[in-house]
Amino acid sequence: MKDMISTDQLVLIVTALIVGFLARVITIKEDYRQYPSYPNGYLIHLLTGFVAAALGAVAIPAIMTKNFVAVTFLTLAIQQFRDVRKSERESLKDLENTEFTPRGDAYIDGIAKTFESRNYFALVVSLATAITMQILSAGMLWMEIAAGAVVGFIVLFILKRFSKGKAVGDIAEVRMGKIEVKGSELFVDGIYVTNQLGSDNAREMLEKEGIAAVIIPKEEHFRITLDNFGQRQAVLFEAVKAVGLKRYNFSRKDYDKGYVVITVVPLVRREDAFIEAILKAPLLESSKKSHALMNTSLLGGK
Repeated sequence: MKDMISTDQLVLIVTALIVGFLARVITIKEDYRQYPSYPNGYLIHLLTGFVAAALGAVAIPAIMTKNFVAVTFLTLAIQQFRDVRKSERESLKDLENTEFTPRGDAYIDGIAKTFESRNYFALVVSLATAITMQILSAGMLWMEIAAGAVVGFIVLFILKRFSKGKAVGDIAEVRMGKIEVKGSELFVDGIYVTNQLGSDNAREMLEKEGIAAVIIPKEEHFRITLDNFGQRQAVLFEAVKAVGLKRYNFSRKDYDKGYVVITVVPLVRREDAFIEAILKAPLLESSKKSHALMNTSLLGGK
């Protein structure tokens, strides 16, 4: 009977498990735009989040009972979470040819990393809850549960703030652009977009049904991010996903001013949804550059 788990340890594990799992439930809602197959997709990630929370919950009781073998499961969990990223990446790549326009490799990599990190949220929050309850173990069970839950949600808040990414609207302004067709060439607000309008049908469709947006960087160094091809592809994907795609879609940058033009012939002509989707398109980690690190003194300049 010596090896049986005590009531206090059982309460600790259950509380930490619930708080850690709730952390995953809360954070999975943030990614609904990026996930193509809910509710089944939700079920998969909630299940892995539950496993992550369980591992964090049992780690402290395992250490206190000197069962160090059980703690080694944490290393196994990290490998499993990496497999989540790998499977997510492969799944999204397999779906590329079914989308209106491709997400692009950079966007897919960002989505896969996001889902992997959310499992670490559940693990860390659960672990923090368990540690708090273990430190405060003084016979007042309700106080331990309350304190553990509070600390767990504080850790979740900190993790969310730390990992929160920016959107295009944080670094750029977006306005509707005027479409002009000159022969086989397409212009938006005087910016050349393409010369692939060889048929009368294409020219007529873009003139009558096309919509365009111009993305204007708020500062000069933000051009570095907006000029990134993966970033522009992600913006185009979000814009097209919001209004659908009837036929054509183009993304073009203006080399002189640093503007980016998005042009589509949508299924649903909703300019407000089109602009909002572009503003809320996430900035990819692979495209972001720190302006501070461009200081010449940091680069060895004098």
